[in-house]
Amino acid sequence: MTRPTPPQDLLAQALQETDFDLRARAEMALAFPPSEPPAHLFRHTPWHARRGVRRLLAALLAGSTAASAVFAMRPPSLVRSAIEHEYYERTLRGSFMPEAEVARHLDLPPGQPLPGFTQLLRPCEIEGSRAYHLTTFFEKGGIVTVMAFDQPTALPDGQGWWANSYWQVARSREGRPLVLIAQKKQALAVASRALAAPAAAH
Repeated sequence: MTRPTPPQDLLAQALQETDFDLRARAEMALAFPPSEPPAHLFRHTPWHARRGVRRLLAALLAGSTAASAVFAMRPPSLVRSAIEHEYYERTLRGSFMPEAEVARHLDLPPGQPLPGFTQLLRPCEIEGSRAYHLTTFFEKGGIVTVMAFDQPTALPDGQGWWANSYWQVARSREGRPLVLIAQKKQALAVASRALAAPAAAH
């Protein structure tokens, strides 16, 4: 009966180099000196395929997309100035000019009272233009600030959220742009219906 070969002997035989292995190793050593490996054996990675460059490009793309979104929602300069003005006078109350004069600049019919419960009436200046500031309270909406301008102003219709305030550019009965500012979006809808022309209110 033949005695089985121990496993460690089988492993030693498998790792033992043959004459062919020795010759092949010698030829390879002569053909490729260790200090000068052929260039084609190296993997070439394009600069744009490197992980760091890809991360940088992704960050730049995300940043530009976010910036574009912010500027797309950004209100006109006059609206931004009106929002800032309203912020500093938000707690001010009183009547500093006749109601009839403010009603006239809101294009309300003669003799019609101002809408809501008046909180503040005063003239002011926004970006060098004289404006008429009305802050009023609507029972089913809340407090709204309305800015009407003395000189013709080119403001496109629009609405949005900016600096923790809802804003809207609405049209008076005569087509004058009015800037509405409120803390509640529902208040803008109530105010625009009260100030808009009858055809636009439906």
